[in-house]
Amino acid sequence: MPPLQIFFSFSLFFLFLLFPQRARAAPPDCSISSCPNDPRVPVKFPFRLRRIQLSVCGYPGFDLSCNNRTQLTTLTLPGSGAFLVKRIDYRSQTLWIDDRNSCLPKRLLSHPFNLHDTPFSVVAGSKNYTFLNCSSSQSTSTLPATATSISCLSDEGYKVYAVPTSAYYASAPAAAPSSTGSTPELCSVISTALVPRGVTYEWEVNMGGEVSRGGVALGWSQPDCRECEATNKSCGFDTDTSQIMCYKSKKSHVLPRSAKYGIIIGVGIPGLLFIIGIANYIYSRIFGRRHQPSTDELSTSTALQSANVVVGLDAPTIESYPKTLLGESRRLPRANDNTCSICLGEYQPKEALRTIPECNHYFHANCIDEWLKLNSSCPVCRKSPEVSSHVTPSSSVSSSTSSSLASVQ
Repeated sequence: MPPLQIFFSFSLFFLFLLFPQRARAAPPDCSISSCPNDPRVPVKFPFRLRRIQLSVCGYPGFDLSCNNRTQLTTLTLPGSGAFLVKRIDYRSQTLWIDDRNSCLPKRLLSHPFNLHDTPFSVVAGSKNYTFLNCSSSQSTSTLPATATSISCLSDEGYKVYAVPTSAYYASAPAAAPSSTGSTPELCSVISTALVPRGVTYEWEVNMGGEVSRGGVALGWSQPDCRECEATNKSCGFDTDTSQIMCYKSKKSHVLPRSAKYGIIIGVGIPGLLFIIGIANYIYSRIFGRRHQPSTDELSTSTALQSANVVVGLDAPTIESYPKTLLGESRRLPRANDNTCSICLGEYQPKEALRTIPECNHYFHANCIDEWLKLNSSCPVCRKSPEVSSHVTPSSSVSSSTSSSLASVQ
């Protein structure tokens, strides 16, 4: 087999080992992404970021976006508006969202929490709460123990309380006369709203104090990627069957780019050189004996190679070129020709200059003498001087070679 074929065969085999084909590879453009100011919320299938990831990277109904002002991750629910995404747990398929102004109770009072036409549901269900407005002159002693103040709805002159509706009406608050005989004014009811269980849990564990701002936990059942996440695999669409599939992690199949380069340099190049050397050795052993050149052919080839050696001019020829001693005025035939083109130094008084007759170019005598010993042409215009009375070494070599060839014949 010729060395070239061996080289290409080894190259293809090496590339096949280094870059194996992967079955059902995940789309290259569907890598994990996030909003510029929200790296704590990684976005991957079934979610996708609009304007950043392709539509095939997400599942219908799971579109997220980056808020234009804050560049934080946002989920828009039909009929309920946009919410900030606080966290996504892909293994439990749970999503935590909160109000963009950190006052979810106000949001629930003004807009009902609607999850219709969405793939989400409240993880722990919902619970009816009654919201009460209690001013400083109104008594809160009749409120149930489960009543919790809502700081983001309260002010210096009044406080807003959230009470489970069932507890509020079970207590049936009634104004009881005080020790002075006057009847205290009761808190007024603002509204009753269905509150997601995730929010009510925050209220219940913080009874008797200010409510810490929590979020709503939403879950989804389809697409079901929990098995993929549990085994550290990637979930996504199979473009061939349009079904949800689990893909092995890229790290288990694809080496990092730096590792690939390291293998290529550390193993590939020495391996290629070794294979080429073996191939050339085998080729020379098999095909190198077919033609053994004779002694005459070797001598003729050596003579032809030596005849092509190019040398400069001999000393008598160089000394025959005009030589001028520069005077104090440094006048030259060419007014602007005051620099030696070889050493790039300016001509100084009493320096010896030499001229090439064919082109009338001036140089320092020492510079041009060394040049002409190695080159037979002018360093400026590359013209070769006509030599009539002297024979160059190269001509001598050519003549001796021609005579030796003639004697061989």
